[in-house]
Amino acid sequence: MSASPSRDLPLAWVTGASGLIGWELVRAARAGAAPGWRVRGLTRADVDLANPRAVDELFEQERPGLIVHCAALSRTGACQADPAQAFRQNVEVPLGLLERLSAGRFVFFSSDLVFDGLHGGYVETDPPHPVNVYGQTKWKTEQTVLSRPNALVIRTSLNYGHSLTGDRAFNEEMVNTWKSGRPVQAFVDEYRCPIAASETARWTWDLIRSGQSGVIHLAGAERLSRWQIATEIARHYPALNPRIIPVTLGEHVGPPRAPDVSLNCEQLSGCLGRPLPAFRPWLAGNEPIHTV
Repeated sequence: MSASPSRDLPLAWVTGASGLIGWELVRAARAGAAPGWRVRGLTRADVDLANPRAVDELFEQERPGLIVHCAALSRTGACQADPAQAFRQNVEVPLGLLERLSAGRFVFFSSDLVFDGLHGGYVETDPPHPVNVYGQTKWKTEQTVLSRPNALVIRTSLNYGHSLTGDRAFNEEMVNTWKSGRPVQAFVDEYRCPIAASETARWTWDLIRSGQSGVIHLAGAERLSRWQIATEIARHYPALNPRIIPVTLGEHVGPPRAPDVSLNCEQLSGCLGRPLPAFRPWLAGNEPIHTV
């Protein structure tokens, strides 16, 4: 899944290119957001990242100078049910790529779920304290990645968009539930900072061009509850007669959940000199009303 035809440019790998953020990064590169790089999106069909021999062979053939690592086991329930698999996919795979990229640049996508959610408004220097397996794997990988002086860790939040498979984005899960005639249950007391994956991709390429390293937060400018988010999305799908059932974290049965992992993104806004988009105005201006 190549995004730039010039063989004179250094190669950048984007892993997880069939996922939501990875696909948007490749699309943005094709639209000119990654000047100076020949971008190749890697999917499972290209290489099994959990197969060290296959990765070694491809790395020797292509020698990327930049890896933007988006691939992950990101479903919190799946991670909680199989911690060993979560560790393989979310720790061993990225650290294996990092080890191979001794002279290149590594960008690792992490999560707001490295925090426990006890106060919200987290800044980059707040100490992580994840409450579930997914967050724990992300935090473990962060620590090694950040030992590299030119590496970049991007913590993001819920990403909105339309994936190649139609089931990768949180909004697609909601819409598929409504299509099946079932209501969506949404927490009124769990807060995130949603952002469009297309915005995440553009901001990421800008960060790479800026030479930023260390850890940085990249999320939407609004702190919204899951219920508020679902309500806004429902407005765009009236034909589905979307129903939302408000619930509280006290009613939750399942993996531990962090109540408020809203991110403070002032460092990123200052770095690139512009404000991050607020989710509700972005949604109103970019998502059509689906009447059929």
